[in-house]
Amino acid sequence: VVLDFFAGSCSTAHAVIDLNREDGGNRRFIVAQLDERCEEASEAAQMGLSTIPEIGKERIRRAGAAIKSESALTRPDLDIGFRVLKIDTSNMKDVYYTPDESKQGDLLKQIDNIREDRTPEDLLFQVLVDWGVDLALPIAKETIDGKTVFFVDGNALAACFDQDVTDDLVKEIAKRKPLRAVFRDSSYSSDSVKINVEQIFKLLAPSTEIRSL
Repeated sequence: VVLDFFAGSCSTAHAVIDLNREDGGNRRFIVAQLDERCEEASEAAQMGLSTIPEIGKERIRRAGAAIKSESALTRPDLDIGFRVLKIDTSNMKDVYYTPDESKQGDLLKQIDNIREDRTPEDLLFQVLVDWGVDLALPIAKETIDGKTVFFVDGNALAACFDQDVTDDLVKEIAKRKPLRAVFRDSSYSSDSVKINVEQIFKLLAPSTEIRSL
């Protein structure tokens, strides 16, 4: 794994992809860059790229496509994919209030402990980080019983953050026997479903580790 903490235009990532093409290697790269804005008069800004990370992402896309095209016969399996992650505040609401700061009308706001502007993908990557799962593993998205379920690296992790999770959905996920399973704490259709989750997995997938956000 090649690490570059000062990615700039991502020349390091470009070089890694090119070297993999040359010698058949399988190196991976991690590049980090602050979200610095480009000068308005710069060539990048004129192309619609307003920040340095946007320049880097565009370079990796173009370089990867060009390199793969050039090596279509010699390296048809060349991996030019990459995943972009951004540092953000916690997905969880601030629930640390003292009694004198709390009002009765505020209690309903605490029913859901997840911030309203967070996507299922945001929650998924929080889980991957918490569990120490490789962030570059393949992620598949399936619709089961009308709900969106994420499967990471096959059965390494299964996650569903949709509302109104039912026993039937839990059973279908448990039948896949994932190593880990995670649900949103406020998404169960009833208290009985929340209680049944552990029992369903004990019956169908006893080795699965279960967590609720």
